[in-house]
Amino acid sequence: MTNPFNNSIQPQALTVSQLNRQARSLLESHFDFVWVEGEISNFAAPSSGHWYFSLKDGSAQVRCAMFRGRNQRLRFTPGSGDHVRLRCRVSLYEGRGEFQLIVEHMEQAGAGALQAAFERLKAKLLAEGLFDPARKKPLPESVSHLGVITSPTGAAIHDILTVLKRRCPAIEISILPVPVQGEGAAAEIARAIERANRWQAEGKIDLDALIVGRGGGSLEDLWAFNEEVVARAIAASELPIVSAVGHEVDFSIADMAADQRAATPSAAAELLSPDQREQLQQLKKLEADLSRLMRRKLADAQTRLDHLRARLKHPGAQLREQSQRLDELEQRLILAQKNLLAKKKSELALLESRLHASSPLSRIQQLRGELNSLQQRLESAMQGKLQASRSRLAHLAGLLDSLSPLATLARGYAIVTDPAGKVITDATTVEVGSQLHTRLASGRLEVSVTAAIPDPEK
Repeated sequence: MTNPFNNSIQPQALTVSQLNRQARSLLESHFDFVWVEGEISNFAAPSSGHWYFSLKDGSAQVRCAMFRGRNQRLRFTPGSGDHVRLRCRVSLYEGRGEFQLIVEHMEQAGAGALQAAFERLKAKLLAEGLFDPARKKPLPESVSHLGVITSPTGAAIHDILTVLKRRCPAIEISILPVPVQGEGAAAEIARAIERANRWQAEGKIDLDALIVGRGGGSLEDLWAFNEEVVARAIAASELPIVSAVGHEVDFSIADMAADQRAATPSAAAELLSPDQREQLQQLKKLEADLSRLMRRKLADAQTRLDHLRARLKHPGAQLREQSQRLDELEQRLILAQKNLLAKKKSELALLESRLHASSPLSRIQQLRGELNSLQQRLESAMQGKLQASRSRLAHLAGLLDSLSPLATLARGYAIVTDPAGKVITDATTVEVGSQLHTRLASGRLEVSVTAAIPDPEK
């Protein structure tokens, strides 16, 4: 019996590496980034800086890796038992053929869910116009009775009371106690806001404004002030509301719905209370202004009284005043005549000076002065020109003297000529026994040639 498989075509086998690579490619191409939530277990952070852990729920688990370049961006360090949300890629570790998640981002599951709920409610109320600045009520300029909706035992009420006692202890305070965190806290806060407005409308209480808030805490701790029921109660309030939730960095839905946000409960108390020291200074300033105004009014009245008294004069006094006025006018007339005479004298002197200035004698004297000046300039120029010519002549004479043969003779040289007067420059042209004439710088010599020696260099 023959084996039927002996003649069949064997299919091509994959290596394990090829299989894992294809499986990885298939997973990564099929899945985009996904969000996965679960509990961390077997968390490991080796010296490489990468994190390795398992993410599990009640019935399954999956291996995860978060590399150093990604985990360094987190603001917290996870550990086994933490409940987290992961943004990750689905992949496969080829070396062991293990299905795994490559984590790109991690956040704590509770905080992430709350933040998402916060953003959804914020977008919803914003679309309804609940945060519109146009609907917000202005705060009162002065507050005499303030309502505070917060925990009666928390740090917020202590801070508010401390600030009000320091700044303006005259403000009356009504505390509407509520829980500020935990189940049912949001509903209690909303009912307290509605109760304060109802009492105000019924005349049971006369409030100027409300502070709604609490001290700092985590997002979960502050969540009661991120509930829709609180936001709508704040928006529906007829009383102006200042929201003071947490610290400066905390921002809640209540802050956005309120008529004004304060960074802290202390800041809310300062916002609604005048500083008594400033009021005292203002009072002193008003007192000083009033005193100054009264003194000014009295001075004006005294001035008017003196003026009226001055107008009630005896006829004799008026006659003396008119006589004095006549004497004054007489003096002014005499002074005016003197001034006119002095003016005419000045005009006469000016005309005389102008006539003197136009006399030809002055012009002649001026021209004579100019002629003398020109003669001096001409003589000076001629002397300068003559001196320059003399200097040039002396210079040229010096140059000519330096080129004269006599100057050469004076340095010890001589001029030798034959009887015909021809200058001898070559010894080979003279015969022995010839008579030559030698001129020196001073006198002459008659010489006889005893030898003619040629220049050895030639």
